[in-house]
Amino acid sequence: MIVVTGAGGFIGSNLVARLNRDGFEDLVLVDDFGEGEGHSAVQGSSAVDAKEKRLKGLVYSSLVHRDHLMNWLDEHHAWVQYVFHLGARTDTMLHDRSIFDRLNLGYSKDLWQACSRWGLPLLYASSAATYGLGEHGFQDSLSILDQLRPLNPYGESKHFFDCWMAQSERKPMQWVGLKFFNVFGPGESHKGPMASVVWHASKQLIQDGKVRLFKSHHPDFKDGEQQRDFIYVDDVTEICLWFMKNRQHSGLFNLGTGHASTFKDLVVALFEAMALEPRIEFVDTPEHLRAQYQYYTCADMAWLQRLKCPVQFKSLGHGVLDYYRRELSQLNPSPLP
Repeated sequence: MIVVTGAGGFIGSNLVARLNRDGFEDLVLVDDFGEGEGHSAVQGSSAVDAKEKRLKGLVYSSLVHRDHLMNWLDEHHAWVQYVFHLGARTDTMLHDRSIFDRLNLGYSKDLWQACSRWGLPLLYASSAATYGLGEHGFQDSLSILDQLRPLNPYGESKHFFDCWMAQSERKPMQWVGLKFFNVFGPGESHKGPMASVVWHASKQLIQDGKVRLFKSHHPDFKDGEQQRDFIYVDDVTEICLWFMKNRQHSGLFNLGTGHASTFKDLVVALFEAMALEPRIEFVDTPEHLRAQYQYYTCADMAWLQRLKCPVQFKSLGHGVLDYYRRELSQLNPSPLP
């Protein structure tokens, strides 16, 4: 039995599909399925419907509301083989720290303690948002945690849990934190403003026939040459399964490709996938975002060689093309001119 929190979300639903492809079907899917503390019936109805749509066609044994998971584990821990904790509030524009304290920090602490108590392996989602502006680099060493300064409450919640985890004396039998960099791929449309640049660019192309990117307001970067470490969601799920199958490894690890690409590279790959000539317009970055805008992120992925992990990541072009063929091409029923 494998537990997946955030199973109705972007990465979670992709992980469930990946587990199914490997023959794992006794899956317990945990999310906000419309009941529990703090659930909004008005706002929650559409969110629940979207989660159910993402889980359609997947095989699992049961659904558990996130508010009931700790009690459920107390009763069923003897049958649990692995816990993937991917559930979190991920809105980087939200500034209500109480929400992050409850859903990201407090909930993760409770789950960590439950897994430690029952001797269960735990893999959880951290974030590259913990690195802030990247002024201290992007090394996933525990020794630099106290130097990191995230830029928003979301990043802080992930960082505070990493710090708490590192100081925890009692740990799960295997513990893995993955610092996700810029993940993109099928199943992210519900994320709205938090969806990837690929998704937003495809919507702009369908509506306007062109893509808008932020201008650079940094002398070292030209317009469109701001860089990110973009990683395809299939590669993320592949790494998750690798750790599940290699339980001798514990630690906090980056999860990017180890290669930084420009936003221009990204949208050009999308134009190529759609067999269109690039049309890019550069617009000013909003004033309120400039002080916190990251111009460069790139994961230090030295652990791949150190742990002899054989997973090979898709190139940016191959990831964008696969995403387009599997989902983005369905956004527009008629061909673009």
